[in-house]
Amino acid sequence: MSQEVKVKTIAKVNDVSIQVDHISVEKLVPIKPLCEAIGVDFDSQRQKLREDEFLNSTTVLSTVVAADGKEREMLCLPYEFIFGWLFTINPKNVKEEARESVAKYRIECYRVLFRHFAMQSEYLSEKQILIDEKIEEYQAIQKDFKMTKDRLSEAKKALDEARRFSFDDWRAKHQQLTIPFPENP
Repeated sequence: MSQEVKVKTIAKVNDVSIQVDHISVEKLVPIKPLCEAIGVDFDSQRQKLREDEFLNSTTVLSTVVAADGKEREMLCLPYEFIFGWLFTINPKNVKEEARESVAKYRIECYRVLFRHFAMQSEYLSEKQILIDEKIEEYQAIQKDFKMTKDRLSEAKKALDEARRFSFDDWRAKHQQLTIPFPENP
């Protein structure tokens, strides 16, 4: 008794669903249906994958459910690498009705890469500017706080002196200066 294979459509290329096998721990996507969907030669893409130093190590033969519902052994790439592989396909090499879609896809990939790298750099720049501004603000407030603390300490001393100010102190302060005059002989 064969186990029913559950698949999920994750994207569409030229109206052909890209599906992954949910049973597989490493979600795998068969290459041949994608090649057929966009009209590129499967054998040349398989050769290209073999020659690619990195992608060659990620390709596997796996039993997947084909479009006709039957299980077949197919060359697959892990899901995480499919979009990068599709990016390498030149729109000039696909069938006419897929060229515009493949070209748009590549443009979107360029934009995504730009946003990822350039915007991250821009974010880091802006973040550093914000941090520098906040450090300056913090240091200014810290300086103001120290000055205010010193002024508060001086005011407290003056208040304490005012509280200790006695009547004798007041009288001494307001006492008239007496100058002794010589007596008349």
